[in-house]
Amino acid sequence: MEKLKMQTADGVQDNISRIAELFPECITEVKTQRGRIKRSVDFDKLRQLLSSDIVEGNEERYQFTWPDKRKAILAANAPINATLRPCPEESVDFDTTQNLYIEGDNLDVLKCLKETYLHKVKMIYIDPPYNTGNDFVYEDDFAESAAEYLANSGQFDEQGNRLVTNTESNGRFHTDWLNMIYPRLKVARDLLTEDGVIFISIDGRTRQTLWSRPC
Repeated sequence: MEKLKMQTADGVQDNISRIAELFPECITEVKTQRGRIKRSVDFDKLRQLLSSDIVEGNEERYQFTWPDKRKAILAANAPINATLRPCPEESVDFDTTQNLYIEGDNLDVLKCLKETYLHKVKMIYIDPPYNTGNDFVYEDDFAESAAEYLANSGQFDEQGNRLVTNTESNGRFHTDWLNMIYPRLKVARDLLTEDGVIFISIDGRTRQTLWSRPC
């Protein structure tokens, strides 16, 4: 009996593989805390090879950054222990339909789809929620309500007073949304074909972004 693969691809190792194709001399091995050997990048050698172009230190350069962006990048690359399971009893024309309806956290689902649809999707349309000063919680059937989320995440004290706010005056007002949307867009981009296109609808207006590979 064939067993389902229960872990998605490791984005970091995928990136290392791409670097290895161009600069194999920059690839080395390191030992993890668990004693396992895995591939890594010798950044000193990589810097030497790219010394005429690399930007380091406090050099001025255009960039878009925000608090915890590095964590968002890690979230995009990290593998997950999950797989997609068919549900024939809740499906319509399961054996003949050419449509798929997938229910679950969209980041987890996107990572699972990479196994089959890497660089194969022609068009993606998303309508993400946006922080307008209200509680930033998904409005769908499988998510907690705002009150449940706040209670479970320890954002109320013993007297029921809210400990964390997310108002327009909060410095992290847009950061919460960016940390949510970045890993999802990063993984979605990996699904696109060379001429793939993604449409993003925000505040009733659709933004079209053309992404070519590699990015």
